[in-house]
Amino acid sequence: MAMNRICVFAGASPGARPAYGEATRALGTALVECGASLVYGGGWVGLMGVLADAVLAAGGEVVGVIQSHLATREVAHAGLTELRVVESMHERKMTMSELSDGVVALPGWLGTLEELFEMLTWGQLGLHAKPCGLLQVDAYFDPLLEFLDWMVAERFVRPEHLAMLAVETGPERLLERMDAYEAPVTEKWLDRTTS
Repeated sequence: MAMNRICVFAGASPGARPAYGEATRALGTALVECGASLVYGGGWVGLMGVLADAVLAAGGEVVGVIQSHLATREVAHAGLTELRVVESMHERKMTMSELSDGVVALPGWLGTLEELFEMLTWGQLGLHAKPCGLLQVDAYFDPLLEFLDWMVAERFVRPEHLAMLAVETGPERLLERMDAYEAPVTEKWLDRTTS
């Protein structure tokens, strides 16, 4: 699947470690080098702003999608290729999904995880066949990945659905895996057998 536009979910905070910003800038450069434009949440703060600035500095295109309440609080990035202001958070996520060919999550908090898991859920339900990736930075996602494995062990998630999430420590390798992604074909979403 051609990935012309990648949606990236990222924290509105820079985080506690320089590694988060470094990995974010590396992802921005890698996106431009592979010919992909960035779709993201439209903010200038935190890792979101670091990412947008990195893509712009490398000569790439950046499309921001921000909810009007956030835009009026002066969180919107003023230097993007395009900024779309929408009325609701649901419309924001739908627009970001419609504009992109795949999604990547960087370190962040609830919004980042909620956006990633909604995209994974839509993929599990067959509503899209887009690749989803997680850029692992300094073991930030280790507790989450352990919990996801636990969910599979407890049969709340099928292994092939967890495998929909590509996890890598390097942005180039992550984008390569996403470019080669093939959505799983399953007859059912859940394991309905009893213990």
